[in-house]
Order: sequence, then structure tokens, then C-alpha cells
Amino acid sequence: MVEVTPPHSDRAPRRQTPVIIVGGGLAGLACAHRFAEAGVEFLLVEASDELGGRVRTDEQDGFLLDRGFQVFLSAYPEAGRRLDLEALDLRRFKPGALVFTKGRRHRLMDVFRAPRHALSTALQPIGSVRDKLRVGKLRWEMLRKPVEAIEAGEDLTTAEYLRKRGFSEAMIDRFFRPFYGGIFLERDLRTSSRMFEFTFKMFARGFASIPEKGMQEIPRQLAARLPAGSCRLNTPVRAVQQTGVTLADGERLAAESVVVATDAGAAGELLPGGPEEERAWRSVAGLYFSAPRSPLNEAIIALNGDDGGLVNNVCALSDVAPGYAPEGRALISVSVPGLPDFPDLAERVRAELRSWFGGEVDQWSHLRTDRIRRALPEQSPALSPAESAGYRVHDGVFVCGDHCTSASIEGALVSGRRAAEAVLETRKGNSSGRPA
Repeated sequence: MVEVTPPHSDRAPRRQTPVIIVGGGLAGLACAHRFAEAGVEFLLVEASDELGGRVRTDEQDGFLLDRGFQVFLSAYPEAGRRLDLEALDLRRFKPGALVFTKGRRHRLMDVFRAPRHALSTALQPIGSVRDKLRVGKLRWEMLRKPVEAIEAGEDLTTAEYLRKRGFSEAMIDRFFRPFYGGIFLERDLRTSSRMFEFTFKMFARGFASIPEKGMQEIPRQLAARLPAGSCRLNTPVRAVQQTGVTLADGERLAAESVVVATDAGAAGELLPGGPEEERAWRSVAGLYFSAPRSPLNEAIIALNGDDGGLVNNVCALSDVAPGYAPEGRALISVSVPGLPDFPDLAERVRAELRSWFGGEVDQWSHLRTDRIRRALPEQSPALSPAESAGYRVHDGVFVCGDHCTSASIEGALVSGRRAAEAVLETRKGNSSGRPA
């Protein structure tokens, strides 16, 4: 892990730092990583006690609890360049899903990855055989469509896009809504179709996975490659200008360039009047249960294929990565879209899942509920990746984050790298005497 410098108590201006990065989430770490590659000195300041932002894992009673159900798509191109995927020890989900609808369980698999399920998948009452063929056609097209073409293409809501491609309402309602509801954190499928095409392409090229030691291994790996003393935790920032930042305790840090790598809301507070006004957020409640055994017994996601109910998806994370639970126990993750304000939410969820798994849910012990208000920034067609270069500039301050690209791990990494490269180009222009 990178050596972290503690906060300073003195308030006198320190020497000017070439670059200050505000925010130690994935975008900030990717930005810092690029400066380190270029040999440019920087200081990253983070308000919390950990690097990684929304990608965080806590240990509790021998369980690894990610902040909300998260997965890593192994085919992400930027992540593949920035991370040592082998060192992450990624554990794969099976390429498919179990759909619970009308009291019955149905298995839908990616028949290109799991050909032995081809006939059974085609005959499942989740959409028609034509729908399954349309999925195959979409997969073939996305594997051949460059990411640049996706970003530049027509943008619709995902629901409009799927209907335009001829998918039936049954297929949309019973599969696409719950499956992408777990990814987009909304079942209306109002998300940009560019985002849908990109994630569909990533699923076709690779696998959904989680690191054996938790999702926070991703930011930890990035941070471990940064120069010693280049990050300061527990260092909230009060104000940002082109020439530096003012910390919450009044300390002033001077810089030649400043990058704000926070979420859109925090950026708006630091840069009043800038383009980073508060954006709508998608929220989720993530519940964790300890169980004597897995109700699924395989590394697969289970989906709510019905219109009603609180639960969107369920997964036994210890089936995917055994290190997520102590020996002899299973870790169950349940995602509930939005922020239902029920004091007995865990009991309501358990009662709902009795229709899925029977009385064994009564043996589950509730570990924790994370009510995550700012889980993902809104990603409607009007806010799709092609709308920006991946970063923004306001009064000379560079702004990056997944709200500038796509609401994903990949989007955050791309945005941070692009912002750093824009700063490097500006510094290059200044050093040569040309206007930046």
C-alpha cells in the first residue's frame, strides 16, 4: 500500500506542488497513476480514511462486505491496462442468471459460453425463442462494434433500444429489467443505450467477477503503485481554485494545476457556478446475511422476474469467492433498488425470499444493511459518454469522475486518465511558451 502522509497542522502556505488531486476514488487514483507514469509530482488529498471512494470493502466477523453489490467486468479495456488482473485473483460468475417468476425458477445462460444449456435456455418461458435468437444477434454485433462507434451512435433509453430491436415485452420485463436493474440500479431501463451496448459488449467479451479479497483490492492495487507520501487521508477540502486548494482546517496548498476527482455533487460545492451542479443519483439498499449454507450452491446471480417485490437480485458471494465468508458459512448479498425506509427492511426481505428459497431463509442472520444514496450518477441518454471528452474544465480547474464519462469502474478510470493527460498537455504547452 502507498505510504500515506498524515494531515499537517500548520496553516502557512507550503511550496507549490505541480498538481493537486482532490479525491481518492478510482478517478483520482487513475489520474495520480498517470502523473506517476509521466514523472510529474502530485499530491492527492482525500477527505475519508480510505482510498477507493465508492469501491470499498469492510471486514466483519470474518466476512468481506463490499459497499453494495458490485462486480468487475474482466473485459474492461482501460482497467485491463491499469490493473494487474492476475494479481487481483478474480473469481468468475457463471455466464447467465436464475430468474424467479411466478413462484418458479428458470435458468437462462449465455449459450456461447455454456453450450450444454442451449436447448434448455431456448425453451425457458422467459421471452420467446425469437428473443433468444435476437440476444445471439445482438451479441454477434456488439463483439464486432468498436467502443468508439458505440459512443458515437444513436442514443435512446435502453427500453426504447430493446423494443426497437424487436425484443418482446415479456423478455424485457422478466430478464432485461432485473438483470440490468442490478447493473444500472433502475428497472425502468431509462439508462443510455450507449451504456447498455458497452456493458453488453463487455459481458460478451469477458466475465463478471469479484476479487477473492473484496472489491477494494482494485483501488488498493492502484494506490500501491503511487510514490510514497503522495496521498493524504482525512484531509477534506473547503475550496478549490486554479492555483491551489484550501483545506477545511484553513491550510492553503499551492499548485500549478488542480484536478477535482470527486462526485458531481462534491465538485459543485467546491466549484460554485461550475458545470458540476448536483445531479440525480441512483440509490440502492444492499443487505448482507450470514447463512449456514448457500441457497444457490453455484456462482450465479438470481433475479426477480416479477413486477412486484422489494428484491431485485440475490447472490451467494461465497459461492463466487470463498474468501468472502469464514469456513462453514455462506455470505448472501441482496440488492433492493432505491432507499426503502422500513425499519424492518431485513425481515421484509427475508419474508419475500421465502417464496424463492423456502424456510431455510429463517436460518439467515442479518449482518448489515448499506443504504447508499449516491450509488451511481444518473446516466440518461442526455448524459451519455459521447457528451464529453471524459473530463471538464471550469475556471482552469480540471474535473473528472464517472459522471463525466460512464457510470462504471471503467468510466472512472478513463475519466481520471484523460484528465491527467489534459493537464500534461497544458503543462507541455506552458513549458514551450505556447498558450495552453
